Amino acid sequence: MNSRATQPDDVTLRRIAIVGRPNVGKSTLLNRMVGSRVAIVEPTAGVTRDRVAVPGRLSTSMGERWFEIVDTGGIGVVDRDDLGMEVEAQVGAAVNSADLILFLVDVKDGVTPLDMEVARRLRGVATPVLLCVNKCEGRGASWGIDEFRRLGVGVDVLGISGQNGDGVRDLYDRIGELLPPLALPELEVPTTPHMKLAVVGCRNAGKSTFVNALCQEQRMITSEIPGTTRDSVDVRFERDGKTFVVIDTAGVRKKQKMADAIEFFSDARSHRTVRRADVVLHMFDVSQELSNLDKALSRYVIDHYKPLILCANKWDLVSDMERQEFVDYIRGELPQLDYAPIRFLSAREGMGVEAILKLAEELFERSHVRVSTGALNKALKRANEERSPTRTGANVRIYYATQTTSAPPTFTVFVNDKRFLNKHYVRYLTKRLRDELDLGEVPIRLELRDKLENAAE
Repeated sequence: MNSRATQPDDVTLRRIAIVGRPNVGKSTLLNRMVGSRVAIVEPTAGVTRDRVAVPGRLSTSMGERWFEIVDTGGIGVVDRDDLGMEVEAQVGAAVNSADLILFLVDVKDGVTPLDMEVARRLRGVATPVLLCVNKCEGRGASWGIDEFRRLGVGVDVLGISGQNGDGVRDLYDRIGELLPPLALPELEVPTTPHMKLAVVGCRNAGKSTFVNALCQEQRMITSEIPGTTRDSVDVRFERDGKTFVVIDTAGVRKKQKMADAIEFFSDARSHRTVRRADVVLHMFDVSQELSNLDKALSRYVIDHYKPLILCANKWDLVSDMERQEFVDYIRGELPQLDYAPIRFLSAREGMGVEAILKLAEELFERSHVRVSTGALNKALKRANEERSPTRTGANVRIYYATQTTSAPPTFTVFVNDKRFLNKHYVRYLTKRLRDELDLGEVPIRLELRDKLENAAE
């Protein structure tokens, strides 16, 4: 398969990079520009590490248009995990690929030595720069804007408030003037991705390495330090003319071990990513035992009926284990996921990465299957004949079933009294229907309904 990083439209969207020293409000501005709380906003300096690139629709002087807005880590950040160089490499990649740079400073702090350092670096960049003086809430704050002109960078100086929205309309108009439309598709809604793929797991399982291997570029910072990724980061890429989104997530942690609000928000974002994904990759390090956190995360995926691939990463580091031995171990630890496929890979070596993407696409397509009512009820009848739901002292009757929706395939089963069908029989029925209807690796949802209850509506 040929691969290239791509924007979410038929033409390349103009790219706007937001840069500046730590804690000047870059993530707040990104969230406002794209109209959603995409990036974590927290008063701690250095929260953002990876490039967060999101399409945003801006109302400019040239009409409403789509751009790719890129949030970056703070230049000159003193990172607590000693990842400052990696963060700045990501900033450099964003600057080098940008069509316009928004240099963000803080009016309340005035010109700082780090602002001067950022300005020095931007003077040698051919890309146009807009100097945005942030946190100008109210007229009083705007008096300090002229002080920043001595930085000597930027085609214009604008006072804005990413928090309240003051001045952003002027900013959008200036963006439209500096970046005239390339083509008509820039005015249209970006193409919906073919599939959203979430990569989840415990810390240091190799999720970011997998994302980089899948996209074939260094989009995510990777290191041996647990917790390197803090936010959920959407990365778009293309295969065979189809646009995909892979979502890297922060590693889940025990609640009592979360060090600060950053880790709390990171954990919440990881769970939110499961809910909005089409297919979930649960990645774990094969050299480590399956943790209670892994089990809890798997239960969360089950509860939301997401197609799931169990990804045994770092297989290249294990030489004394047979694959079947590991499969038996996983099946024993996660019995409720006996239908989920297990795949072995080495994200670092690129081994098995493409095969997992292909399998994920197969599961995605299978989860959208519509089963005919005839085939469904024939399978239901066979399952009922093989194992009757009748309980002692209760006459349990299953009448018929119908598919009500897909993704996940959801079947409503009409019975005379749903109170008498216990969870063991429902589990049996779910497994039989999955097997009979060739949905073996896709979760299905059964909804029991009393026939009399339906007739009364």
